[in-house]
Amino acid sequence: MTQPPHDEPTASSPEELRRQVEETRHELGRTVGALAAQTDVKARAQEKATEVKDQAAAKAGELKQQATLKAGEAWAKAAEAASRLQDKLPEPVREKAGQAAGQARARAAEAGRLWEEKAPEPVRAKAAHSARVARDNRGMLLLAAGAATVLWLACHRKKG
Repeated sequence: MTQPPHDEPTASSPEELRRQVEETRHELGRTVGALAAQTDVKARAQEKATEVKDQAAAKAGELKQQATLKAGEAWAKAAEAASRLQDKLPEPVREKAGQAAGQARARAAEAGRLWEEKAPEPVRAKAAHSARVARDNRGMLLLAAGAATVLWLACHRKKG
């Protein structure tokens, strides 16, 4: 007869022996399951892919937040530069810029009215979608418009 392991007591009854055998079976089943999971390459690859995907999503969120912050900083700098430039402009130039802005608004309103009357529905739908995208990215558009205005004013000031 073989000796029982030193860390396990011997069974005192057949019921105790059955319980120990059943416990050993469960432990062996868990061990085999763990080993099988380690050798399941497909499942491990899927787990790793999910992990990498989650990390990429987190990094993308961080980068988006940083980009938004940088855009805000750039907008503030452009607004400050435009304000300084506007303060340096003579009054007649500021008046002309205000008049030009008013005329542009009036022309835009008229163009919008004509657009509603004459444009086909699919084109209007696409334009409405583009307008929503523009509203969603308003900060970047305002930054670009501000930079363009500053450049335009600087160029026209040099000519005049």
